[in-house]
Amino acid sequence: MTVNIEIKGNLARLLATENLIVEHKKVDTASFDVERRVLVLPMWQASRHVYDMLVGHEVGHALYTPARNWKIEEEYSEVPMDYVNVVEDARIEKLIKKKFAGLNKDFFNAYRELNDTDFFELKDEDYNAFSLIDKINLYFKIGTFLDLDFDDVENDIITDITKAETFEEVLQLSKKLFEIEKQRREEQKQQQQQQEEEYKAPDLNLVEHHLQEKILSNHPLRDHLMEMLKD
Repeated sequence: MTVNIEIKGNLARLLATENLIVEHKKVDTASFDVERRVLVLPMWQASRHVYDMLVGHEVGHALYTPARNWKIEEEYSEVPMDYVNVVEDARIEKLIKKKFAGLNKDFFNAYRELNDTDFFELKDEDYNAFSLIDKINLYFKIGTFLDLDFDDVENDIITDITKAETFEEVLQLSKKLFEIEKQRREEQKQQQQQQEEEYKAPDLNLVEHHLQEKILSNHPLRDHLMEMLKD
């Protein structure tokens, strides 16, 4: 069934309760410019559920994501944009589904469709080996259809993200995630350096053993000395 993209544009305006600028383009995914109030929808061959999910998601940004230049704030200046995007996506999807309960079914069916068509390119991939932020992104989008593993610390963060209501909480959690991953990378680096040093360092006991054997092998009373060592 062909989706009428113009109708989806009108739907976006209705849900957002403002006259958003809606553009239909050949792009990889939907997006929303919180300052210019421009919503871009991709011209995909996709189902109604996918388009309604895209509209719902971007309207969520229109309603709940503030036009805040947080990158110039000292507290968050080092936090990567990707981290904030992932956590904010989880928050606004929760809020938009709460505001418009009928979207819950569309989100579920849309993400199932995207998973079935391997939109996230996970085929033959060990997604549990992905970075924590990538795993969390998968969890909140298609986690229902994946067998994702998280440790206790990671599960606590996921719980906190699920509870997040404000954009300030999003920034705090994004910063926490970034610090955890940065600490883990540093620990892995130190562990690797230690292993390399251990690999390069000679085994002194082994060296001493070889020296003893060499000395004994050249000693004129070798056999006698060996008997004494045995005793």
